[in-house]
Amino acid sequence: MEHAVKARRLPRVVRERQMVDAAVRCFARHGYRAASMDEIAELAGVSKPLVYLYLGSKEELFTACIRREAGALLGAVAAGAEGAGLPPDERLWAGLLAFFTYAAEHPDSWMVLSLRARTQGEPFAGELARLRDEIVGFVAGLIGEAAREADGVVTGRDVNALAQALAGAAESLATWANETPGVTAKEAAATLMNFAWAGLGNLMKSERWSPR
Repeated sequence: MEHAVKARRLPRVVRERQMVDAAVRCFARHGYRAASMDEIAELAGVSKPLVYLYLGSKEELFTACIRREAGALLGAVAAGAEGAGLPPDERLWAGLLAFFTYAAEHPDSWMVLSLRARTQGEPFAGELARLRDEIVGFVAGLIGEAAREADGVVTGRDVNALAQALAGAAESLATWANETPGVTAKEAAATLMNFAWAGLGNLMKSERWSPR
């Protein structure tokens, strides 16, 4: 009874944040199906009925985790890439560095977004698709801006294809970096910039590789 009284003293928004924090840890550790609402409640320091009362079913809780972590990741990337007047390559570098830094500093969050949610189908796949669309749109905007400045022959279809490829590479590289001891977020971001922007630079000058 004393525990329940203490639980009620905190504002609801604080309790909900604690529950989602606990859920992210649990889903990252066990996956969606194996995660236990009992364990989530225990990690959050509340009763299981309170989790259901505040956040609904397990599916609704998992969706809340995906939305919150996706929003935090996008916010970090947008904040990192801010800087009116900076050239596109520097803004892309800053955005990539923010992306890899967030994934490194929030491994549970990245595990939920990159693996746990991806394997569960709908409705979770739709949430991830929206996250990826946002990231692809951000990258496409910077590539398109660079193409206009370079006056190269780069079509809108080229821009979209390159943005898709770069976003996919960033996702894979972030997972690899988190699993590989000694790899920093800065090293991962630099690897992708060296791989992608050098090739983009040639493309902006209309220097295209083609098979023999």
